[in-house]
Amino acid sequence: MWTLYHRAAEAARKDSVLPDPQAVRLVNQLDFPFRQRLGRPRPWVAQILALRALAFDGVVRAFLSARPGGTVIALGEGLETTFWRVDNGQVCWVSVDLAGPLELRTRVLPHGTRQRLVSCDVSSDSDSRWMDMVDPSHGVLVTAQGLLMYLDAARVHQLIAACAESFPGGMMVFDTVSRRISAWLRTGGKGMGGYTFPPMPWGMDPDERRMLRTVHPAITATRDIPVPVGRGLTGQLVSRASALPVLRNSRPLITCLHFGAVGSAKA
Repeated sequence: MWTLYHRAAEAARKDSVLPDPQAVRLVNQLDFPFRQRLGRPRPWVAQILALRALAFDGVVRAFLSARPGGTVIALGEGLETTFWRVDNGQVCWVSVDLAGPLELRTRVLPHGTRQRLVSCDVSSDSDSRWMDMVDPSHGVLVTAQGLLMYLDAARVHQLIAACAESFPGGMMVFDTVSRRISAWLRTGGKGMGGYTFPPMPWGMDPDERRMLRTVHPAITATRDIPVPVGRGLTGQLVSRASALPVLRNSRPLITCLHFGAVGSAKA
């Protein structure tokens, strides 16, 4: 709800970096006390979250340009509205989440024949049914936006390895917080408006990204996904954080992994 609330606030602007009419509609129609529970939306936070979503959109669009009939698996999707921003009319979209969020998603968002909802707990290594339900022959992109930081490092590595094993030739894109932010949130860090963020056990700094290639032999490459340039000072700082010493190791990261056949030579 917090993410949706801020994304909708950004989308409602005339100069928005992320047009998202579905998010605006949801906030206007959902019976949820957004302002009372989450405080007033902060424009700079809203833009940062929208730019993150825009970066993910870019990866999805590039994947669909190469594999128009491919499958996008959105892990822990909640009330994200990516599908309606990137739909090319051919993609097969699979939303994997807990039963509660999926039930809400079913009630408040439209769904067509190319969209599937799969109830699974990706935090558990014993609940991998969703992997067996996907045909990888037309290409697979796994997305995990705002998810992996809530898992512990061991489970993250298990999940990445399982995706590499199950979807040869596929890709996975996800975001992470820094180790510093992870440590701060474990102490009960509060955001603007007094909102207390849940703990985020897994954090990763830029220099650690290359270590992800050791998680499974089928991971052939890792690459950074830059955040697009946004509006004003906030939009400039977010995009250029990697070049600023004061922000370089505290910035969130968006990482894309490429999977080859098991045992293939690494790029």
